[in-house]
Amino acid sequence: MQLYVDVHYASPYAMSVFVALHEKQLSFETTTLDLASGAHHSAAYSKISLTHRVPTLVDGDFSLSESSAITEYLHESYPGQPLYPTNIKARARARQIQAWLRSDFLLIRSERTTIVLFYAPSATPLSVEAKDDAEKLFAGATELLSHGGPYLCGDEWCIADVDLAIMLNRLVLNGDSVPEHLVHYAKRQWQRPSVQLWVNQRRQ
Repeated sequence: MQLYVDVHYASPYAMSVFVALHEKQLSFETTTLDLASGAHHSAAYSKISLTHRVPTLVDGDFSLSESSAITEYLHESYPGQPLYPTNIKARARARQIQAWLRSDFLLIRSERTTIVLFYAPSATPLSVEAKDDAEKLFAGATELLSHGGPYLCGDEWCIADVDLAIMLNRLVLNGDSVPEHLVHYAKRQWQRPSVQLWVNQRRQ
């Protein structure tokens, strides 16, 4: 297997797939692309990645882009650590969370980029609109974790825990105001060994 990621190891979507591959204990090589120079739009890469984006996974003669599609493929294709809950309703919830985090919270993502996660905090305060986004995130995460378990699906870890921790840590690691129970949740997910492998990558 070959996983294409950004050269700075800063894409949260590439991180999600990287973690999934390690959770499955699958052997793979990582190839980096310099997105700033447009390497993802090259003719060679267009033959590999339908969407011209990272991450893209090549598994034999099959290639797939879009992170949640890749993690679902890995979950369904390979044994080992499940990436999604076994219960069908819990599995649907995990997929809903992934879709929500990828399609919403634009202001958090723009004002607290992944530079905050892997390089340095931002000195610019959150805008009023971004604070509203954050409150919506906190309310949703609090409701999802109201069962009192350590993970979104109770005692069962899933890849959506990584995605939620990434979004929360955009704020936590920047020192923004975050409810204490969500700080604990995000920090706990960040310490997972597969997550730490990505966090500790050497970056330019």
